[in-house]
Amino acid sequence: IACNPAHPASSALRASSRSSAQACALEAARTQGFSQENEKMDSRVFYTTLDSPVGALILTSDGEAITELFMEKHKGGPKPIGDWRRDDGLFREAANQLRAYFAGELTEFDLPLATGGAPFQQRVWAELQKIHYGSTISYGELARRIGAPKASRAVGAANGSNPISIIIPCHRVIGSNGKLTGYGGGIERKKFLLEFEAEILSMLRATPK
Repeated sequence: IACNPAHPASSALRASSRSSAQACALEAARTQGFSQENEKMDSRVFYTTLDSPVGALILTSDGEAITELFMEKHKGGPKPIGDWRRDDGLFREAANQLRAYFAGELTEFDLPLATGGAPFQQRVWAELQKIHYGSTISYGELARRIGAPKASRAVGAANGSNPISIIIPCHRVIGSNGKLTGYGGGIERKKFLLEFEAEILSMLRATPK
């Protein structure tokens, strides 16, 4: 009998139909439960922490790519919640590259990233990754580079909501007057990162090839 509680039959068959309908309802609930559980597993967040010259870093991943990198007391930064799973091994390559960056041995990251975000934000974040190590540009210049010269404020907002600090170098964007302006990790950290990169770049240029 098909899963149809209105099956046109005798009372015995109707009773059987009701039993079948109940079984179908149970099966549907069980299937939905599996679906919800799979969805929960798919959305699981993996994380690790890493010491650095700017304090502890929190990195998150969806299991395939880096999804977030925040600092301690980072404005809008995440805090590990109950269903987050710590997996230091998953972040081994990211940790190695970050250590190399802070050692002055790496000027460009090569990691799989998954930022999410709206299309406009993604354009801004993609352009941020093209800013050369040790250099800075203004918000207006960043807006021009993505083809939206009148959208400096929107660009600034997208820059400020960058979920993967340092690796996506939003710290390299400054005010048109040269001031550092805001930074989610704090102005002192932005200042440190820019001065650090400038010093390393100067050393690299002075080193005979």
